[in-house]
Parts: sequence; structure tokens; C-alpha cells
Amino acid sequence: MKHHFFILFLSFTLACIAQEPYKRTLKLMGSRFDITVVANDSVQGNQYIDTAVAEISRIEKLISSWDGNSQTSKINRNAGIKPVKVDSELFELIERAIGISKLTDGAFDISYASMDNIWKFDGSMTTMPSEEEITASVSKVGYQNIILNKENSTVFLKSEGMKIGFGAIGKGYAADKAKDLLISKGVPSGIINASGDMNTWGKQPNGKEWKVAITNPIDKNKVFALLPITNEAVVTSGNYEKFVNFNGTRYSHIIDPRTGYPSTGIISVTVFAPKAELADALATSVFVMGKEAGLDRINQLPKIECIIIDDKGNITKSKNIEIDKL
Repeated sequence: MKHHFFILFLSFTLACIAQEPYKRTLKLMGSRFDITVVANDSVQGNQYIDTAVAEISRIEKLISSWDGNSQTSKINRNAGIKPVKVDSELFELIERAIGISKLTDGAFDISYASMDNIWKFDGSMTTMPSEEEITASVSKVGYQNIILNKENSTVFLKSEGMKIGFGAIGKGYAADKAKDLLISKGVPSGIINASGDMNTWGKQPNGKEWKVAITNPIDKNKVFALLPITNEAVVTSGNYEKFVNFNGTRYSHIIDPRTGYPSTGIISVTVFAPKAELADALATSVFVMGKEAGLDRINQLPKIECIIIDDKGNITKSKNIEIDKL
């Protein structure tokens, strides 16, 4: 019996040692996704990655406002006309999004999709839009006008011309769902990185935690911190590539859905949270709320931390995060 035990134990140990990370980079939801899974061999690794890709593609079909056949498009087409019955998954996602809108006093709002795109960040803008144009651009935005009926599982946009979109939450949600599915299939460890929305679980095959590098966007080659992440999400939202300058003020591509004005003062926000969906939404919200109000809100939330870099290159962090600078 001792011999049998020894052989079983040895084979179990070898199976653990043999595990390696397998990675694939591809375009999904209009963005770059890097999917890494820890598996016994490349066949198993590729099967796991295929499973994640199928799940992300399924979610895209459900929430894409570009796909005319999606339930989201159907909701938008019926704005001001009638409620639309949707799958419970989409209903609950919208319900959570409204919850985040309330939490952030409307700094996050999925009805931002109703905004007229009067700000251009492709170098073509020479003058600032007028106050009237800016006010008009957000006239149809307002999460308070998304009417949910839980009993019937319907969503109704009260005003004609209203639209919802998941640009600031969709990739995070897809990463969460793919992660949950892989865990249910027995994948011990991995990372789903959706263009900066990172979701991790488990540890590296060598037993060490996954780590995320935080860079200062003013000097992108400089990593100022390497932080361990275990079974959580980290999202970095930055405006260092898309912005315009008017009268000495730098306006970013992240626009306040309440006012129509782009956010100013912050160039990068990194949020740590249990779910990528929440981290995604909060990173956008902190930009809009500004450094003081954003930090104050983050500090009130359990299990949420953030690092903010302002346009002067100053680094500010929430109260419970420890950064060992490199």
C-alpha cells in the first residue's frame, strides 16, 4: 500500500508541476483581449481559451448597440414607444448599471449613448462647442428615464431618441463572465485582459501571485509600482492619448454625461475591485467626478481601491492601498 500511495502522490505532484500558462491575443467587442489560462498542455489550454472566447462573443451579441439584432438595439429602437422584454441577464446588468449611477450621482450613466458627439478627439476640432450645443448634446441623457419592470423583465426608455450603451462596462462584464465560466470548468488560474480591464484568479504555476504594473502615462516607459492581484479585477482608464486643449485647459475624451463637458485634471485612474464590471464603471466615474470627490467616494466603498494620476504627474491613492514604489 505504501508503494501505491507513493506512486499516486508522485503522479499528482508531476501533474501540478506540468501546468503552464497558455495565452492568446485576439480582437473581441472591438477591443484587444489577451486571455491567459493555466493548463496541463496546449490542447487543454486552447480548449479553455475557446470556451472564454465563445462566452465573450455571446455577451457581445446580447449587449452590442452596433448589432441591429441585439436586445440592446431593440430597447433603443423602441425608446419613447414601448417597453421591450429582455433576458434576465441583460435586465440585471442594466439594473446594476443604474445602481452604479445612483452611487456616483450620475457620473456613470449607460444612457450616455444618447449624447450627440460634438467633441472630436481626432485633431479636427479648432474651436470649443458653444454652451448651447453642449447643453443640447446631453438633453436625452438620464438614467432616471430608464424604466425597469422586474415582473415582466422589460426595459423602457422614456424619451424618444434615448439610447443605452455598455461602452464603459461591457468589456468588464464580459471578462467577469468568462472568468466565472472558466472557474466552473476547473481552470485553476488565469487572466483575462480586455484592453486594460484585467480580471485574475488563482496564482501563477510557480505559486506566486499575478502582478500588475502601474505606469505613469506622462512617462510610459516608467513603471512606478508592481502590485500583486489575487482573484480580483484591476482596470486602468486613461485619457493621455485622446484629448484636446482649449485656452490652456486639457479636455479628455471621457465626458460627464450630466453636463456634456469633458473631464479635466486627471490623466489616469486605476481601480481595484472584486469584479471588472464595477472597476470599469468606477474608473470612468472617478474621471468625471474629479480627484477629491472621486477619492472620497472610493474610500467609502468596501473592497475598492484606486490610484489616480493627475495632469501634473502627481500620484494619489485611496487610503487602504499600499504601494511599494520601484
